[in-house]
Amino acid sequence: MIQGIGHVALTVEDMEASLRFYCDVLGCHRAFDIHREDGTPWIVYLRCPDGRFIELFYGGSVKTHSAPDRIGFAHLCFEVDDIQQVAEALRDKGAPLDVAPKQGLDKNWQCWSHDPDGNPIEFMQLDPASPQAAARAALAGEARV
Repeated sequence: MIQGIGHVALTVEDMEASLRFYCDVLGCHRAFDIHREDGTPWIVYLRCPDGRFIELFYGGSVKTHSAPDRIGFAHLCFEVDDIQQVAEALRDKGAPLDVAPKQGLDKNWQCWSHDPDGNPIEFMQLDPASPQAAARAALAGEARV
């Protein structure tokens, strides 16, 4: 069965701008590139600090606009230890801070940014009293049985 999420894939318009954002601002690392059989660039794999991957595909040319009721991809969320530190780092590095840190209905702290293609990115600091934390604790308890 499923062991976890392997990667998130995004098609980007400007690979260099996307690499600057995901690597220089967010701290991902360029892990490897995959080229097509003819040698042209196809995909760049980025490794997130937790070991999971983001795939960036070359060649995006048609932007889709995010809307609250849009069907499909809504946003990418990174779990963080310190939401204030993340917001400060975004500001310091000149990245957009679309929503300053605030506590959500699930009790978690969050702030929002977006990548160079406009994909919404949430940063979430898990609160011990949140339903996500409770679900993780329950899962950990099941694993020990």
